[in-house]
Amino acid sequence: MSFLKQCSKCGLPETYETIEFDENGVCNICRSAHYKKTIDWTTRKTKFDAVIAKYRGKYDYDCIVPFSGGKDSTFQLYYLCKEYNLKPLVIRFNHGFLRPVIHKNTERTLKKLGADFLEFTPNWHIVKRLMMESFRRKTDFCWHCHCGIYSYPLRLAVKLNVPLVIWGEPISEITAYFDYEKDEIEYEDEEKFNMFRNLGISADDMYGMINTPEHPVDRRDLLPYTYPTPKELRSVGVLSICLGSFIPWDYTANTALIKKELAWESEELEGVPEALHQSAEKIECFMQGTRDYIKYCKRGYSRLSQMMAFHIRNGRMTLEEAQKYFPLEGCRPPSMEILLEYLGLTEEEFNEIVQRTEVSPYHHDYSKQRSSNKTWDYDQWYREDNHTK
Repeated sequence: MSFLKQCSKCGLPETYETIEFDENGVCNICRSAHYKKTIDWTTRKTKFDAVIAKYRGKYDYDCIVPFSGGKDSTFQLYYLCKEYNLKPLVIRFNHGFLRPVIHKNTERTLKKLGADFLEFTPNWHIVKRLMMESFRRKTDFCWHCHCGIYSYPLRLAVKLNVPLVIWGEPISEITAYFDYEKDEIEYEDEEKFNMFRNLGISADDMYGMINTPEHPVDRRDLLPYTYPTPKELRSVGVLSICLGSFIPWDYTANTALIKKELAWESEELEGVPEALHQSAEKIECFMQGTRDYIKYCKRGYSRLSQMMAFHIRNGRMTLEEAQKYFPLEGCRPPSMEILLEYLGLTEEEFNEIVQRTEVSPYHHDYSKQRSSNKTWDYDQWYREDNHTK
């Protein structure tokens, strides 16, 4: 990554999505994080208090909490239960890649907090076809995850007449699609869904792509990924907001809190040094290592750079300290073998698809490939029956 222009403060490269540099070489993500410190969070929380007061006790549940079991959604559930004593309906869209530690964390969290929980797992046959189509078109095999996580809870909000939906972190923390400098309250609405979540491919688009005479698809199989219509949302008055727009979001402090109060456990990650495992980034997905690898092959950085940039902005690491980790990025993860099985691709075919979307000026040299180690739970991850487990 040394040949890429980098933020002089956090080290993020010029290939980072939505990044811009000022005359001092500082990126807009850093500037937004600095502005975050000037926000009147007391006033913001007062606004959130008013929202809670408006919806509390009016419906079968006070709110819906979309939940993966990862650090962010666990904190948001803890906060809403402990700070506001709400009665939430907790909803998880199971993307198919949940790790054993997440199941244990989820069971422990729900029992300690005493919340009702619904989990939806979509048709795996359809999921594999969606993965292949979105990977081929966008080099992102997680369209089903992006869309399901952000549309399915809203579909249930409409069906169950529970209008308040409360998410966790705002994307102002990681990109400039929204930023703190604009002093915005982030909503998880249709505009954000189409701009950021669905990769520019609607459920109707995807149905047209995967439904063929040779392999027909029932249109209803795409409903979990279909965003409710404006009329449906208005019919129950859905309000879909991010908790992190009302309280200062701090991944590290939030994670420490749920570890202390809920005995929530972190986990090792593919391609991430042991020293950084306690950051607990994306431990809910055993395909995260391959997602990070694709990002590195396209852009020359991975989640590791994002993690370190966050710690730098929050004064927990210096850029000089982060420099020693940069050479560790870009290792080929063991989970990639599983993805190739799911998609029915060879590694050469995989590389060819990824190469098409390289972000200049980065160019990945596949001949210098290194591999990361398997995590302890690798052999427990789902493999197709017709392959060696």
